[in-house]
Amino acid sequence: MNDSVPETGIIDISVSTRYLEEHSDPEVDRYAFAYTIGIENRSDEAVKLLSRHWIITDDNEHVEEVRGSGVVGLQPLIKPGQRFVYSSGAVLATEFGTMQGSYEMERPDGETFAAEIPAFLLARPNRVH
Repeated sequence: MNDSVPETGIIDISVSTRYLEEHSDPEVDRYAFAYTIGIENRSDEAVKLLSRHWIITDDNEHVEEVRGSGVVGLQPLIKPGQRFVYSSGAVLATEFGTMQGSYEMERPDGETFAAEIPAFLLARPNRVH
């Protein structure tokens, strides 16, 4: 996120998560999670999602950073008032973890800014943390 300046209130990000029992194997410390992200453009101009930066931390405090172009192979243009939704996943070595990060967004004039992704919990259900 080179020179992007964080902005608040322009992009609203919502997250829902789900533990994927069928893709997990606790005996070998493999815990799979799906997450669905909603990105709503509350500005008065279209914005393009250029790239993502994730910080994934498991319960052993192992941190993995993921950077890449777009999301799920796309660099969507999100018009004013429009909401873009996608799903993806993460695999942890522990039953609990967190994800947070940012999206680099671009305005029509080429100016970029960071849309912060608040920390959210990845957790195996019915466990005490």
